[in-house]
Amino acid sequence: MKIAVTGATGFIGRHVLAELAPHNIKIIAVVRPGQKDLPVLINGEWVTIDICYPPTNVYEAMGTPDVLIHLAWHGLPNYLSLHHFETELPLQYTFLKQMVLQGLKTFVVAGTCFEYGMQSGQLIEEMVTKPNNPYGFAKDILRRQLEYLKKDRPFSLAWARLFYTYGAGQAESSLFSQLKSAVERGDKVFNMSGGEQLRDYLPVAEIAKHLVSFALSGEDIGVVNTCSGIPISVRKLVENWIEKYDWEINLNLDYYPYPDYEPMAFWGDRRKLDRIMVTK
Repeated sequence: MKIAVTGATGFIGRHVLAELAPHNIKIIAVVRPGQKDLPVLINGEWVTIDICYPPTNVYEAMGTPDVLIHLAWHGLPNYLSLHHFETELPLQYTFLKQMVLQGLKTFVVAGTCFEYGMQSGQLIEEMVTKPNNPYGFAKDILRRQLEYLKKDRPFSLAWARLFYTYGAGQAESSLFSQLKSAVERGDKVFNMSGGEQLRDYLPVAEIAKHLVSFALSGEDIGVVNTCSGIPISVRKLVENWIEKYDWEINLNLDYYPYPDYEPMAFWGDRRKLDRIMVTK
């Protein structure tokens, strides 16, 4: 079995490669041109492909994988940039359609909880999507495009609707990385919002585990919330990190306003995810 991973050097991608490593498969780690100092893959290889402008024989150039775990997406974490649907969306769909037309049968694609928009409370996969930022809108449209494409050229699709995550190697702009950097600088306080917003966080290693499970099954599972299913306030989350790592820093609450592109309280319903994982 051959599993390709786009965005393989990214935050989630690196953890997916680590999760794939023990399995008896061949890994095809896809990177953009110009990537250097790539680690050795014991049971795989690095393949350089610009998915924004792929070769005409992209599926063959990628090594004809059985499954593609598609994580690559440019322009993050600026969720409000029009780039997501003006530029990124058409390039993404063109690439994925090429892969289908040339023979790929199974996709695992990273979606986002922002597809739900400003809907509050526990969010279930069957809810109507109402994205209210350009990134969520672009992802939602891509999912719809793939669902239409499936009717014309059948393939298996797992749309992993990712909620929030944290862990080693995360971008410097992330909450966890900012807190860690503040501690390492010796800051006495950490500036943040009021922290009362409820979110759904899952360690990145757990997300990688689920993505790999979807890929190995090869099943057409559709949309699945990839989340903890447990709401936690951002303040409590930060306090837990401080306690876990025995950091000494005080929280300066209400320094930043709450984001206006996400509701105050939302989390994922993970019953479908649990049913899928029970069968693995």
